[in-house]
Amino acid sequence: MAGGARRYNTLPHRPTLQAQRSFSIGAMFSEVSESSTSAGRREAQREAPSKPPAPALLLRTSEKEPPPYGAQHRQDALWEGGNEALPPRWFQYKVSDEIHYQDDTLTMVSWDRPLPGVRLDEPGDLVVPEWEWHISPLGRSYFVDHNTRTTSWKKPKPERPAGSLAPECIIEGHSECIWSLAYLKASCNVMSASEDSSIRQWKRDGEPVGKPWYDDGGGIHSIAVSPDDTTVVSGSEDGRLRLWSIKEDSMIGEPWEGHDAAVRCLDWSPNALEIASGSEDGTIRRWNPDTGRQIAPPIKTKHDWVNAVKYSPQGDEFISGGKGAICVWSRDGKLLIEMKGHDDTVTSLCWSKDGGHIFSGSLDDTIRKWRAIDGKELVVLRGHTSPIRSFCLTPDERYIVSASNDYSVRIWDLRTNEAVGDPLLHDDQIFAVAISPDGKYIASAGPDKKIYVWSLKAALERYQGADDGNVKLKGRPAQPRVILNVQTAQYRRLDRAKISSLIIQIVPQLRQRIHPF
Repeated sequence: MAGGARRYNTLPHRPTLQAQRSFSIGAMFSEVSESSTSAGRREAQREAPSKPPAPALLLRTSEKEPPPYGAQHRQDALWEGGNEALPPRWFQYKVSDEIHYQDDTLTMVSWDRPLPGVRLDEPGDLVVPEWEWHISPLGRSYFVDHNTRTTSWKKPKPERPAGSLAPECIIEGHSECIWSLAYLKASCNVMSASEDSSIRQWKRDGEPVGKPWYDDGGGIHSIAVSPDDTTVVSGSEDGRLRLWSIKEDSMIGEPWEGHDAAVRCLDWSPNALEIASGSEDGTIRRWNPDTGRQIAPPIKTKHDWVNAVKYSPQGDEFISGGKGAICVWSRDGKLLIEMKGHDDTVTSLCWSKDGGHIFSGSLDDTIRKWRAIDGKELVVLRGHTSPIRSFCLTPDERYIVSASNDYSVRIWDLRTNEAVGDPLLHDDQIFAVAISPDGKYIASAGPDKKIYVWSLKAALERYQGADDGNVKLKGRPAQPRVILNVQTAQYRRLDRAKISSLIIQIVPQLRQRIHPF
């Protein structure tokens, strides 16, 4: 871009009846899946998953090996239409007059038109340094590893450190990426919504509860459970909302129509008399759950896509986030406050229980705390190395649990405003996170189609135990741990000699701390 301006992150875009929708959120990836459903599934008329893949997809996957290392030079495309056409299962859309290109197999977005020999990622997009994203002459994405001078069909993932905390359970069942998670209060079962057009309920040990709920509106991007635990509202790619009965295991009535593009977020009012929805059409709409009708004119925001909407605990206000400022709205739709501070799109929001504070997560890799009454920024939490996709408060409001594109879930102590313990690691990016109502378990999920269930207690005990060990070893209060962030070093282009020099400087300091006399 001209003048060295930053290229803002963009999230995947799903084609529906609407062409070229606007959106601006961080790049999201998923593993190549040879068993993915046909390309036509993402069109307005959905096809059954059992339908054979389209010929174009067969052409893509007929390559056994990716192009070798060193073959990343300009050459003609061999897919149908050649250089003048997009590869199979690619499409383009605009964001603020900028064209974006998406590989719908991998759910990866590029600023550059896909052609053999063109690097498709931006520096820092891929979590592992020294990798690049390219496309083969037949139109299949592959990755170049400059560390080993090899290529692979699979996107890179960081190595899991020895001794990392393992999840209590990994739940599998969805056939495509998982966009949204929500817990039920009474049973502490977790609900999941996926691009495979299904909503599923699971016990903590991974046992499915009841049958999956399917709709015909495409991928389901958001779900929210009613305060009384009886119903679930969902928002889909077709722009419609649907209400589901948990007891009856089925949809209630007909879909609710109003949005002109996919629904990205949902929330129930505390008294369960309203539902708010935010969409890619840039509007917030409020609905009567008993009738499925809108109760007020739509609010046209400046967010581009509305990625988050949350009612205040008192129900007299609600907040929204997306591109630009966080907005606080009165119940009658009047804009009260704009909170500015994030350097990129807001993806997730929540209130404190007393309504005094607002928390936000963003593609700028930070979580921020704001004073609700005047919008003053109070705290910035830094530690993730990629965009924040989702976060939530624990029931006692002691901790924030966040999920990021950097493949990690992190726990933040709001008394110290610091991350506690080691990151909880996935094998891919994480799009959704939720905390159980009893505060014992964390559920996280994303494009690898799996739900990871973690013990919050185990994660905290592991951290506190490490600190206790430091106290015993040193005979004095635990000291802050010195961490050499190799990833940061990579971004700053430090060579091995400089890194070695840093280590030489740090080691004596560590020895002095352990043996001060």
